[in-house]
Amino acid sequence: MKKLRVGVIGLGIGRGHAKAFQTHPFAEVAAIADKDEARLKKVGEELDIRTRYTSGEEMLKKESLDIVSVATPNKFHKPLTVAALRAGAHVFCEKPMAMHAQEAREMIEASKKAKRRIMIDFSYRFNPESLALKREVDRGTIGEVYFARTSWLRRRGMPGFGGWFGQKALAGGGPLIDLGVHRIDLALWLMGYPKPKWVMGSTYDFLGQIRAKEEGKRFDVEDLAVGLVTFENGATLEIEAGWAAHIRERELMETRILGTKGGLIQRNINEGYEFEAELFFERDGCQFDLKPHAPIAGGSSAMHHFVDCLVEDKPHTATGEEGLIVMQLLDAIYESAEKGAPVEIASSSAKN
Repeated sequence: MKKLRVGVIGLGIGRGHAKAFQTHPFAEVAAIADKDEARLKKVGEELDIRTRYTSGEEMLKKESLDIVSVATPNKFHKPLTVAALRAGAHVFCEKPMAMHAQEAREMIEASKKAKRRIMIDFSYRFNPESLALKREVDRGTIGEVYFARTSWLRRRGMPGFGGWFGQKALAGGGPLIDLGVHRIDLALWLMGYPKPKWVMGSTYDFLGQIRAKEEGKRFDVEDLAVGLVTFENGATLEIEAGWAAHIRERELMETRILGTKGGLIQRNINEGYEFEAELFFERDGCQFDLKPHAPIAGGSSAMHHFVDCLVEDKPHTATGEEGLIVMQLLDAIYESAEKGAPVEIASSSAKN
């Protein structure tokens, strides 16, 4: 079978995208693009990719591509995604999907017009621990979900301080849109992506502003965000996302789900990006703890999943529609924090 031709735009996080696509037997990274010429050269030589562009737009005009990976600062996700779709490519877009929900809607509309797909890089779905938990949820092991709590907190971990991550005009927000987006998706995915109804949020920037003043750098986003979401089915989700907090752990990621028959947790271990999963339930009057041990069946990468689904012509997960729901929650948390009041999400715009 002819390999799918992949183009990657943005070689910060996109370097990992390119490496993952290269390892799929039915994909080849045909071209890469980055405005930073030194990084473009370095990654091109490292991965032996000779077709290189300093402009993503130029790459789209000159190359015939099946998949385009958009891994740029958030501000450019929408325009590059729309351009790639119009050029006839499917799009693999780094999280968050866009700067806000309206951009996400426009991206989905463009994909429908072009009859091409969009997949969002919600990568934490794809580790084996998460997939093992999802299988149990789908089997009904924990029953009906009524509460969840999801968080990603760092003691100190503001990415590239003074760079684009801390600028609202380029990123759209701080740790909520950077880190929280992953944990929100994971929780919603395990909950079955229920329709959100009301959102209450608060944001803070105390520690970020202290550092910005000390170093004379720009920082106009939050360093901590919290949110509370209620859903049409009566379930509730608590959200915490922070780049800087006075906590014991260097890095804390945790998603907990409670259901009528059981509960589960997925969290990082050793303050790293290795995870453990556990389920808790009652059966025949006895309480059980169920913990999968390595090796755990399943697990892949989001990039491999996307290629597999295109090759086999089957539906993919982490769709643009799910990305839109996440963007709606992010928007609502920020809006609620600004207003100091709850925000309602119109049911007509949520997933059916």
